[in-house]
Amino acid sequence: MKSTTYDAGTLTRLALLIAMNCVSAYMIIPLPFSMSPISLQTLVVNLVAYLLPPKQACAAMLAYVCIGLIGIPVFTGGASGPGKMFGPTGGYIWGYVVAVTLIAWLKGKEYNFKRFALVGVCIGLPVIDVLGCIQLKLITGMTWEGAVLSGVLPFIPLDIVKCLGAAALARPLYKILGAMR
Repeated sequence: MKSTTYDAGTLTRLALLIAMNCVSAYMIIPLPFSMSPISLQTLVVNLVAYLLPPKQACAAMLAYVCIGLIGIPVFTGGASGPGKMFGPTGGYIWGYVVAVTLIAWLKGKEYNFKRFALVGVCIGLPVIDVLGCIQLKLITGMTWEGAVLSGVLPFIPLDIVKCLGAAALARPLYKILGAMR
């Protein structure tokens, strides 16, 4: 198996995007009818996928998960630890790992707003929502209808806006982060 090494510019980009994801988890709006709040993480997860190649995007998201698993409060609202990952809303975090990898793989090599937005909305969001909904249902014992009504449907409109925003931000951010090479 080939070993991967990263230069200082790549490590800096990874660290910045991991930090952005950690910070975005604190920017929440709690919803009284849902265990999941609205956060900026969907936007940042898409940015990670749009700005990095697939292996680096996956590595960044796995690093974020590991940071949270060891107890550093980087998950939504300052949560951390295995209890969050394996609790009712942990499926969304697992969804971030899968979604960021798929989006980064399917986005293409050149910036294309329509393609980025389409992949984020049609691939990324369903992956995050399906994994989140499955874990929400299994852990809480609620019905599928209840899990979809409280953990998916209320978030779709704003998540689409966040995907579009990430696709629009990707071009200028790529130029900034690309200068670190």
